[in-house]
Amino acid sequence: MDQSAWVRAYLSELNRLAALTPDRIVSTVFFGGGTPSLMHPDTVAAIIERIRANWRTSNDIEINLEANPTSVEAERFNGFRQAGVNRISMGIQALNDADLKLLGRLHTVSEAERAFDIARTAFDRVSFDLIYARQNQTASDWEAELTRALGMAVDHLSVYQLTIEDGTAFGDRFARGGLRGLPSDDLSADLFEITQSITDAYGFSAYEVSNHAKAGQESRHNLVYWRGGDYVGVGPGAHGRFDANGARLATETFLAPNKWLDSVNTRGTGENAVARLTTEEQALEYLLMSLRLAEGCETDWLYQLDKNSISSSKIKDLSESGRLILEDSRLVVPAKSRILLNAILAQLVT
Repeated sequence: MDQSAWVRAYLSELNRLAALTPDRIVSTVFFGGGTPSLMHPDTVAAIIERIRANWRTSNDIEINLEANPTSVEAERFNGFRQAGVNRISMGIQALNDADLKLLGRLHTVSEAERAFDIARTAFDRVSFDLIYARQNQTASDWEAELTRALGMAVDHLSVYQLTIEDGTAFGDRFARGGLRGLPSDDLSADLFEITQSITDAYGFSAYEVSNHAKAGQESRHNLVYWRGGDYVGVGPGAHGRFDANGARLATETFLAPNKWLDSVNTRGTGENAVARLTTEEQALEYLLMSLRLAEGCETDWLYQLDKNSISSSKIKDLSESGRLILEDSRLVVPAKSRILLNAILAQLVT
């Protein structure tokens, strides 16, 4: 790969977006989506340097990089730290070799543990993720695995339930009958409750429905998404949401890397879609994202965007059933009801 061509494209996009968003303070940078840890540390350093040149940055800026837990990528960790990265997110996904193979992962548990140890030495802040509700997984299996993971975890753990979606590799395998042994709805609910109980016991609060952290160690970048903040998207498959020229813009870039690179070089932008969001669309996005958080939704801001975003009768019905709490202009899904989050959101917006 010609890293220099990619560096030029990234810097060009950063310059273009900075011109659209002057006088902003950047508090987080996230290298994610795919395998950013395959980038050369010099490429990462050049991007961070240009961000600092184009915008003011906060004194405690969070610069996060996603990494696969392989020895090849772990060898770059010290280089990433020197480039300015100060947080690593690792896609470990399972602490069971057989399940890693079923999930299509190329690393082993021992390789992931070695990579994690290297990351923990190089960075103060390290997060990793796990997937549960896997094939033939029992409640006792998950309890033991999660306990083991929390013994490793530094300050943050993302825990996602395996979902099967049409059009994905897992969806195709499921349609062919190739995903036998998936848990029942009742067992999936039990696994969710086990997750909440054990993470709480270890001091990793569920600040978002699938994310757990010690106090003050929440992913600041992801909080920008969930709180409806501004972020620009740079690179293949990146999305953005930000205010510019009096409008709230939703941007999307080409997913195929070579197509994105060619578009930047020939058109001066890697974006293939730019839309102006209506205040109603902004309100809906904010509602759906913010209710994932333990802190919930600021109703004053929600109604400022769209006074008709949700009806008081729906809030009243859900509050009376204990599925929502409305207090001091903040709407919250209580911990006991988060397992029903999708159903609650559907009731609110339909």
